[in-house]
Amino acid sequence: MTKKSSSHLPCCSKRQNQFSFTCGLIMAMLVSAFWLFYPPPIHARASVTITDSMGREITVPAQVDRVICSGSGCLRLLTYLQAQDRIVGVDSAEKGGLPFSADARPYAIANPQFRDYPLFGEFRGHDSPELIAGLDPQPQVIFKTYASRDGGIDNLQTKTGIPVIALDYGNLTYARDDLDKTLTIMGSVLGIEERARGVIQFFNSLQADLEGRTRDIPKDQRPTVYVGGVAQRGGHGFQSTESAYAPFEFLNAQNVAGHLYSNEKRSSHASVAKEKILIWDPEIIFMDISTTRLDGIANGLEQLRQDQAYRTLSAIKKSEVYGVFPYNFYTQNFENIFANAYFIGKTIYPDQFADIDPMEKAEEISYYLNGGPAFRIINSHFENLGFSRITVNQQ
Repeated sequence: MTKKSSSHLPCCSKRQNQFSFTCGLIMAMLVSAFWLFYPPPIHARASVTITDSMGREITVPAQVDRVICSGSGCLRLLTYLQAQDRIVGVDSAEKGGLPFSADARPYAIANPQFRDYPLFGEFRGHDSPELIAGLDPQPQVIFKTYASRDGGIDNLQTKTGIPVIALDYGNLTYARDDLDKTLTIMGSVLGIEERARGVIQFFNSLQADLEGRTRDIPKDQRPTVYVGGVAQRGGHGFQSTESAYAPFEFLNAQNVAGHLYSNEKRSSHASVAKEKILIWDPEIIFMDISTTRLDGIANGLEQLRQDQAYRTLSAIKKSEVYGVFPYNFYTQNFENIFANAYFIGKTIYPDQFADIDPMEKAEEISYYLNGGPAFRIINSHFENLGFSRITVNQQ
């Protein structure tokens, strides 16, 4: 029996082909829509575009394993992010180039290996394109703090051929958003967004703890305070202060110089007249121990000891002068600032900080941010004046 030919089969095959094509088209559209709304992770792409602190759009490799940090405090922030092992060079600050005879940077004390890296330029962002070109391996990205102030980023990028990410260093008070944004940018570039969020939350939790301990203390039970000897691009004497001194802000303390800060100025460092300090007559004085490394009468502690006018201050008469760790040392030491806040809190509000050992708390902060201890070592370089009552009236 002869089989009949199936004349309808080619038509069926044509429909199947059309169906397959339609399904494939739909799937392609669905995948495209998915990646439109849910883009692949950064490290699944060859390169990404980052918007830096100056609003510049910079294309960087998706996987960044080699960097250098230019400018004051830049390597400090990288260390906070636990990415210090990605550097391929350092500036002169890490090789003893700062204008101090002792180091008060916990991130550097906890990571002494920094001094063994090749040099790429001078501190405060004075980079050498020639030295950068000689680094082996080459950095994939240059992070640069204080770029908006110091300039030269586009020129550096042109000369080196390496993407330069401009960063605002920020601070813990009026420029907190800048600090958080910088940590977020660095975390994004390095693919460690979770750690960046963790550091930001760590700062927030410390501040909340400090504020919570002191929020309900009546104003008439808050002593007036002053911090002197604050470094600013080098050491300064007793009249150098911070009007928005973060430890005082977090503790709701009565900073006698607090009224000097203004939002318009966007700077809280001040050098105040001696006569003003005498009029303010703070009940408790805190001395930034960076000043004690200055010679002779430039030393803030020696100024208190030798100037008879200062001897009339109530804090000196009552031996209420205490040492705190350097606020600025290659710009602001955020771990020092929080550690100081706990010491100051225990000094002026002992009941609210009865559970705190300031030195233990300081080392705990350093371990989280820098991967190791630092404060006891730093203190040994400053005659253990940190977190101690300082004798002014010597016999």
